[in-house]
Amino acid sequence: MSVKVNIFNRQKKITLPTGTKLLIRKACNATLKLEGFENSAEVDVTIVDDDEIWEINREQRNIDRATDVLSFPLGENGEYDQNPSTGALMLGDIVISAETAVRQADLYGHSIEREFAFLTVHSMLHLLGYDHVDGGLEQAVMREKEEKVLDALGLSVNKI
Repeated sequence: MSVKVNIFNRQKKITLPTGTKLLIRKACNATLKLEGFENSAEVDVTIVDDDEIWEINREQRNIDRATDVLSFPLGENGEYDQNPSTGALMLGDIVISAETAVRQADLYGHSIEREFAFLTVHSMLHLLGYDHVDGGLEQAVMREKEEKVLDALGLSVNKI
């Protein structure tokens, strides 16, 4: 399995900590490993500010507010388009608000690195078909998987 993670930082309000892009790549890889994903894959991660994620959320989801992360899966039921030049499966796009990530890290009392990793893992699970909209068991399963990946990255709640 190889994963190409394209990362685009389109915001200037937050200086990303050194190693953030590497951490995002590791979070993508660790999520796919946990899920037993064996194909080559591609993911695009775009880091934006609150204004831009608000606009995307309004345009794409009809929700008129900023949010922390948005996921735009390109596949359905485990079926993905293939990049014709590489053969990699194109999983989709992740959009993270750096401003909201910083606020949430402060709010939850953990590092910005853990917050970026959490948002990336959370979004990767959405790209793989997981959902939590209805809460209940689906949300619990997703939370458990998120914590397993964060633990594998050395960012579990107990190691903040």
